[in-house]
Order: sequence, then structure tokens, then C-alpha cells
Amino acid sequence: MKNQTYLILITIVSALGGLLFGYDTGVINGSQYYFSQFFDLDAGMKGWVVGSALIGCFLGAIIAGPISNGVGRKYSLVVSAILFSLSAWGSGLPEFLPQSVSLLVIFRLLGGLGIGIASMNAPTYIAEIAPAKIRGTLVSYYQLAIVIGFFIVFLATYFIGKSATEAENIQNGWRYMLWSELIPSLGFLILLFFVPRSPRWLALKGEKSKALDVLVKIHGKEIADMEFREIENSIEKDNRKEKVNIFAKGVFSIIIMGTVLSILQQFTGINAVLYYGADIFEQALGFGSEDVLQQQVLLAGVNLVFTFVAMATVDKFGRKPLIYIGSVGMLAGFLLLGSTLMSGYIGIWSLIGVLLFIASFAMSMGPVVWVILSEMFPNRIRSVAMSTAVAAQWAANYMVTQSFPIVAESDLNNIDFWNGSLPYFLFSIFILGIIFFTYKFILETKGKTLEQLEDIWNILEEVKEV
Repeated sequence: MKNQTYLILITIVSALGGLLFGYDTGVINGSQYYFSQFFDLDAGMKGWVVGSALIGCFLGAIIAGPISNGVGRKYSLVVSAILFSLSAWGSGLPEFLPQSVSLLVIFRLLGGLGIGIASMNAPTYIAEIAPAKIRGTLVSYYQLAIVIGFFIVFLATYFIGKSATEAENIQNGWRYMLWSELIPSLGFLILLFFVPRSPRWLALKGEKSKALDVLVKIHGKEIADMEFREIENSIEKDNRKEKVNIFAKGVFSIIIMGTVLSILQQFTGINAVLYYGADIFEQALGFGSEDVLQQQVLLAGVNLVFTFVAMATVDKFGRKPLIYIGSVGMLAGFLLLGSTLMSGYIGIWSLIGVLLFIASFAMSMGPVVWVILSEMFPNRIRSVAMSTAVAAQWAANYMVTQSFPIVAESDLNNIDFWNGSLPYFLFSIFILGIIFFTYKFILETKGKTLEQLEDIWNILEEVKEV
């Protein structure tokens, strides 16, 4: 019981990297409605300011692999926490600094670097400390932390916005919203010094006694000895092999599968809804400006509730069934939203469409993709492969974030035929692609240790070669 409590506590601390990911995403949603007016941003510039952090996320994910290999998962998260704190302070543009879009973008880029590093290392760290039978649930804590971050920040921006007039929010409210991220980022930084290093990383670096000590503290002696033997066997196999070539046929195919799945998570359109929810509620769904932040809280609440559904079922039903169920729900939600917009009958059914999409994503592609990515890569390539897949995810996120306001405000989307619905039908095509890709290429990983999964991949590649 003591071991399990300790395991849960260090999982929660490491998952706070996800909370800051969600908080950072949510705070730009609530604040951009006001700073866009403060800086008088057009659609292209709005996409640039909102999406600039994603360039940092992409770069952060690229460097996350080498950093993780060099200093470990724990201290990589420390680096990300420092970057989060710097970004939160600077994004609010203190009055003694010159007020400019460029300065805002620079600090958003710093925050993006932190998100990119954390988004690779947090789920990897959790997967490497978790026992196989509950690994899916524990890695899902990362996604739960993301949506809790959304929920908290939507509450924060709602109350900050509600406590002032619209003119005051345009002048200063958005700054307070951005500064509010300092509280969780500094808390994350302090708590990280109380978690151990990853036992698998320690073993890979030759510090086997320290790795065993961590495993015993987390799992107890019996389970720790068994896991340690599996880790040692995996490392010995790797040491007998030549230096890893990520372009070798077997290795490259695994990285491609993870990368495509990671990209498809973003091409569902989730971050178009989360980043531009305020615009969607006001412009597409006809809500007044005073209702926008309130609707965002509702969106975040649904996101949170259905993430718990995923956590309760991912180790029971498996990863692939949740993706199938969630994809059907996401497709139904966007088709409902698109149909109401196209027909001009916007209202409660439009809102139901948005919420159905969010609920379905939260119980499937949101947490399950992070679970699969943290599980599917062999020990010897995990840092590089995870870094590649996460970097591709942030690149896809940027593409969606930058292009969505341009497509949404384009003449084509606003002609009588589409009537604002075009983006949601485009996203629906990609959701259909998720169902096909998962069926064809994704391996069910439920209930297997990371080393057992590595053996399965090796067997599958040998079969292909025969």
C-alpha cells in the first residue's frame, strides 16, 4: 500500500507537466479574445501569435530526446518547468517592457520549448515507473492533468474576465490571465526535486544499483526484482546489437507508425476547438461576448469528465477499442456541428455537436495516443522515437492552429453553401483515417511490460522478413 501511494504521488508530480501544457493552451484561448483586440490582429497575425508557441513546442520536442538521454527524464522536466515560469512572467508584457506582438511571441516560444520537452518526457517517465497492469491508467494521468489544466485556467480566465469590463480586459485583463500560469509552473518546479530518476534510464546509464533501489521503493522487492531482470535482459540484448540506426527497416517502421498516430491526433481538430473556442462560440454559434468564457468552462468540464472515463477503461477495454468508439463519437459531433452551420439552424444542436466531439476525444485520442506512444517504442530507441513522434505532433498542431482562422474566415467557408462549416467536414475526413490506420497498423499494448512489447515488435519484424 505504501509503495502504491508513493507511485501515485510521483506520477501526479510528473503529470503536472501535462497540467502546464493544458494551462498554457487554455490561457491563450481565454486571453487571445482580448489581446487580439488590444493589438488589433487580423486573422493571419492571430494565428501567428496563438501558433507561435507551437513552433517552440516542435523545437522543444526535437531537443527533448538528446536532453532526456543526457540528463534523464526528471531533470528534463526541471528544464521545462523553468521555461514555463519564464514564459508566464514575460507573456503578460510587464509595463516596464515595450509592448509589442514580437515580445509576446518570444515569450510564447519559450513556453512552447517547455511544453515540447515536457510532452515527451512526462509520459515517458510515467511509463518507465509504472507496472504493466496499470500503466495505461497511470500514463492517462498525463492527459488528465492536461484537461485539469484546461479546466482550471478556464475558471481563472472566466473570473478574471468577469471581474472587469471588456475595455479593462482588453487593456490589462489578458495580462493577468497570462501571469496566472506562474503559480502552477513554480509549484511544478519545486515538487520535481522530490521525485526519483527513471529506473530504466538509470539502468541504461549503468547505474543498476540505483535503478533497483528506485524500483524497490516504487513496487516493493518482489515486483522490483522481476522488472529489474527484464530490464537487464533488454539492455544485454541491445548491447549485443550494433549501434541503433533509426532508418533500419524494423526500427523505422515503428517510428513511422507512432509518428502518424501522433499527427492524426492533431488532425482531429481538437486544438482548433480548444484554441479558438471563444471565436467559435461567438462567431459560428452566435453567443454573445459575455457568454463566451462561460461556454469555455462548460467545454473544459466535459473534457475533464470524459478523461476519467478513459482512465477507468483503458486498462480494461484496451487501447484500440477506445480509439474506435471515440472516433465514431468525434465524427458524429463534427458532422452534427457542420450540418447545423451549413443549414443555418445553429443553436443547442450546434453546441451539442461541439461537446460530443470534445467528450469523444477526451475518452479516446486524447489520453490513448499518449499511452500508446509511451509504450510502443523499444528501450534503446524510446527517447529518439518519442521525440520524433511528439515533434511531428507539434508540427501538425501548428499547421492546424495557423490555418484554422484563415480557413474559418475565408470567403470560401463563408459562402452560402458552406456557411462556416467547411473546417469541420475537413476534420471529419481525417477522423475516418484514424479508424483505418488504427485497424491496419496499431498493436494492442494492454497488459504487457515494455520489455514484452519490445520482444513482440522483434517477432513481428522477423515474421515480415521471412
